[in-house]
Order: sequence, then C-alpha cells, then structure tokens
Amino acid sequence: MICTARSRAGLLAGLLTMAAAAGPAHAQSVTQEKTQGMAQGAPQATPAPPPAEPPAASGLSETPAAASPPPGFVETLPPTIEGVPGTWDLSRDGSTRRCVMTLASQSFESGRRLSFPAGCRRALPILNEVAAWLFVDGVVRLVDKNVRPVLIFKARDDRRSLMARTEGGEVYSLVPLQIVAMSPPPAPAPDGGTGFKLERNDSTAAGAQNAGTTGPATTGTGERPTPGTYALDRYREQDVCRLELKPPEGSGTAPVRVLDGCRDSGLTTFDPAAWLGAPGRLTLVARRGHVVGLVPAGENHWRREPEVGTTFVLRRIEAAAPSGSP
Repeated sequence: MICTARSRAGLLAGLLTMAAAAGPAHAQSVTQEKTQGMAQGAPQATPAPPPAEPPAASGLSETPAAASPPPGFVETLPPTIEGVPGTWDLSRDGSTRRCVMTLASQSFESGRRLSFPAGCRRALPILNEVAAWLFVDGVVRLVDKNVRPVLIFKARDDRRSLMARTEGGEVYSLVPLQIVAMSPPPAPAPDGGTGFKLERNDSTAAGAQNAGTTGPATTGTGERPTPGTYALDRYREQDVCRLELKPPEGSGTAPVRVLDGCRDSGLTTFDPAAWLGAPGRLTLVARRGHVVGLVPAGENHWRREPEVGTTFVLRRIEAAAPSGSP
C-alpha cells in the first residue's frame, strides 16, 4: 500500500513537472499563432504622406481677374454730384412720353433745383409731384417738396443711363444729354498733345477718346453708314427731325447739320456737329464732345445702342448728291 501510494505520488509529480515545462512553450506557440494570424488577416498600414509643400510662387494670382470694361470705355454717368448738373432726357419706357429737364446746381429747402417745360407735366404726370433732385448713393433721386422720393434711379449695367421703377410697375429712364460729367477734357497745352479730331476711318477718334466705343473699323462687321439726309424716328412718332450727314471734308471730319423744323428737343439739346461711319457702327458726335452710338436696324436704318429711354432711330431718306454735282 505504501509502495502504491508512493508510485502514485511520483507519477503525479512527474505529470505536474511535464505540464509546467510544456505550459510556457504552448503559451508561446499560441501567442505566435495569434500574432501571425493577425499579421496575415489585417491590412498593411499605409504610412501617412508627408505634408504637402506650398506651391512655389509663380507671380500670377490664382483668382481670375474681374471682368474689365471694353477698351476705351468711358463712363458717361457722373461719379460725383459735381458732374450731375446739365440736361437729361426723362422718358417712360414703352411709350412716347418724354421730357428734357435741366438739373441745376443751386440748392433750396427741398434739394437742388430742376426745371422743365410746362408740357412735361402733361406728358409725364408723375412730374407734378417732383420739386427737386438729390444725389444719393451715387445716383439721382427726384423728390417732392417734402423731400420724399418720387423716382429713385439706379445705374443700368451698361453704366450709360439710369432707370427707376414705380410701385405701379412703370419704368422710367434718365439719360444724360449734356452734363458736366460728359464735358470734353480741357484743351491740350501748346507744348504737345492732340485735341479732339474725328477722322473718316478712325474708329477710336470718337469712340475711345470721347465715348468709349469699341473699334468698329478693326473689329466691326456689317453695313456701313453713308452720307445723306436722315429722319429721326421716335416711338410711334416718325420724322420728328431731319439731319444731313455730309461727306467727309478734306481734313477727314464729317459734318452734321440739323435741318430746319426739328421738333425733337432731345436732339437739339444734344446738338450733333459731326459723325463717324464704320462697318456696323454710326456715331454722332455732339459739339461738346460726347456721343451717341448707333447700330444697323435694317436697310438704311440705324438705332441707338444701347436701347434706353424712347426709341431713337435714324432712317436715311435721301442719299448724298454725287461729288461734283451742281
């Protein structure tokens, strides 16, 4: 019995010794298998990319430049109140109703003075409420005697005229005719520089220097205006005035003469003195230097461009007499 107990004790001790010896090895094996399994099953880690280096300066801006006006563009709207005084053409869009008014620089209790013919109140009843004008936020306002706004104008996108919309939906246009802001530059000093000169085929003489029109002689296409007698047509009114566009003289200038019986106060105030013809463009030049540009509108018809206010169409009714005719 004693021998059997000792044998069992020895056998148990041996088993424990073997288990103790095998335990660390088994644990190490299991750990290695788990590590290998994780390494085989898990995706390989991608190293983080290095921080991007700032682009080298190229001297050019990444932001596109703002759209610039056409070459030679000269804004005809006054940038300050000092340029406002003068004559303006007020009209109701889509009608024959119009009035040439004078905005004066003198001030009184309601604002700055304005004047217009008595017939304007019948043509444009809204003028019965108007007593003065103001220059607010860079544009003109027509106000009543209590300085309440009657017509609040804003500049059109072309920067050549103003427009106002009433609560009733009527749209009014205010177009400068002869204002301080449109006066030609002062005469050049005797020591150099060139004054205004309208050349026969020089599209930039009146366009770039005086009106900001693009160069039709180099880029324009289409019908070219010819000398002759032209009738001015307004909206639903035809032949309200006649002009004679004379052939160019020796110096290259092309005179304009307003014929007797003109019934259009806007044109007589504008006072055209010369004209310029180029492919797809007819330019009238006022005595004070500002201009009106026209484009083809049918055979021997030319309309104002841009179309603002009342219709302005020149229609040739008689060609100029051939050179040398009696």
